[in-house]
Amino acid sequence: MTEPDAAAAPDGPTNEELKRALKAFKKRLKLTRTDDEARLGYGGMTSGRKSAITGITPPNQYPPAVWQELVKRGKLKHIGQGLYELVPV
Repeated sequence: MTEPDAAAAPDGPTNEELKRALKAFKKRLKLTRTDDEARLGYGGMTSGRKSAITGITPPNQYPPAVWQELVKRGKLKHIGQGLYELVPV
């Protein structure tokens, strides 16, 4: 019998990979909201408005298995059509 290769990747994403993916998701969500709030057309003398964006397409640097695992762990919520949103703490 041969022993499994120690260098083989585990079945699912590592905790470190999940941390990095969640951090990238939060950063993209923040940038998307900031961009939406900074759009022109809300009036030059007004304070603007709060962004209504709640969900985004996750960064494509990470495979779908990472996002599915974050949903299973309760960090994200899949809202359909490839969009995810943060679960309130």
